Amino acid sequence: MLLKDFNKIHFIGIGGISMSSLAEILLHKGKTISGSDGVQTAVTDSLEEKGIKVAIGQRAENITDDIELVVYTAAVSEENPELKAARASKACVIDRAELVGMLMLEYKHPISVAGTHGKTTTSSLVTEILLSAQAEPTVSIGGMLPSIGGNYKVGSDDYFVLETCEYCDSFLKFNPHSAIILNVDKDHIDYFKNLDNIYKSFNKFAKRIPSDGFLIINNEIPRLGEVTEGIVCPYETYGSDSSADWYPMDISYDSMGHGAYTVNYKGNEIARVNLSIPGGHNVYNSLSAFALCYKYGISVDAIVKGINNYHGTDRRFQYKGSFKGVKVIDDYAHHPTEIAATINSARANDINSLCIVFQPHTYSRTYELLDEFAQVLSKADKVVLVDIYASREKDTGLVSSRDLAGKIVEHGGNAEYCGTFENAETYVLNNCNPQDMLITMGAGDIVKLGEKLVSME
Repeated sequence: MLLKDFNKIHFIGIGGISMSSLAEILLHKGKTISGSDGVQTAVTDSLEEKGIKVAIGQRAENITDDIELVVYTAAVSEENPELKAARASKACVIDRAELVGMLMLEYKHPISVAGTHGKTTTSSLVTEILLSAQAEPTVSIGGMLPSIGGNYKVGSDDYFVLETCEYCDSFLKFNPHSAIILNVDKDHIDYFKNLDNIYKSFNKFAKRIPSDGFLIINNEIPRLGEVTEGIVCPYETYGSDSSADWYPMDISYDSMGHGAYTVNYKGNEIARVNLSIPGGHNVYNSLSAFALCYKYGISVDAIVKGINNYHGTDRRFQYKGSFKGVKVIDDYAHHPTEIAATINSARANDINSLCIVFQPHTYSRTYELLDEFAQVLSKADKVVLVDIYASREKDTGLVSSRDLAGKIVEHGGNAEYCGTFENAETYVLNNCNPQDMLITMGAGDIVKLGEKLVSME
């Protein structure tokens, strides 16, 4: 199937961050777009202002006879009346990932940024570089990037930068010309079941890159050969030393934890980079973006300017303000590896004490990685636990935030189970002091707590 075969396209769940951006990209391409969502939001209002008809409530009658293609998200149940009506209609019905795969074929250089961690930051860095080079990329990422005024940008048909998630093997329906694979870690166990299956999926994804494309991959992925085995495209590696094609030299950090380093490519010094985002992990995220754009022939000056101009994406170590002299940071980290990186970034700041209010994300992830979560969170001075954010899951009774609090204490940490945001707010107000840092952490709605505390100042 090709996108040119369809004119009127309907989105079930159009209000989501990814679906809404795809709808607007297709609107820009001249398609007639409609959609539905469960609730009216600022996103659905914005879509309507742009000429997209949005029905609030998902009903069978939303599927009209003139609709040629229906797109739905993985969150939509097969019992959804609108989806059932779509399947019974003459329209072609596909999921979001299939649409993305079709859309990628519309671009000369579709770029996928994949990996368990760091996708939003790295895809944002690639975007900033291409903007600096005046390449007019089309962009769809998972966070709000100030330089494009949101999470997507409609540009030319040359470059398409796409943050690429592995959950439910959705990326196996994509058609990248090039890709970055940042890391492969144990996550989404509710779908993959084990790490072996995750490696197999990343290998299948890498095999989707054509022979005239290329792959940039972290050479410190533990089972790197399992990812690259049998792929048809050339690839180059990045890492911490000369065993990789791309590696940083003379790394230094300022008082805010912002890294600076010299880019080395196969033994040749290319440029000096100064980051405006904190953390050692971002040295390597930016290095991978540098490598990919360099392979596309983007000038070194434009690459350096783009990286230096990137000041972060919403919910990635984002400064929200302060209360009572306490600095408030919000961070999306919801996996032990991500939490470790965030704590390292926090420790680079001049603070007295680090307090984390953590909202675990999904029961399956919390259960499978309980000990890993406890180990890394024990490195904070105080950890406040609120209840698990269920997302797509139901509570099986196997694990709770109270269990995680107990595990943190077993690992020598200081943890307090508070359950609700209200109890967490009371604890923080009574236990945080001037010159402390408070991080609201998790992929759910924990950001609201920090914003409320800051608003009280």
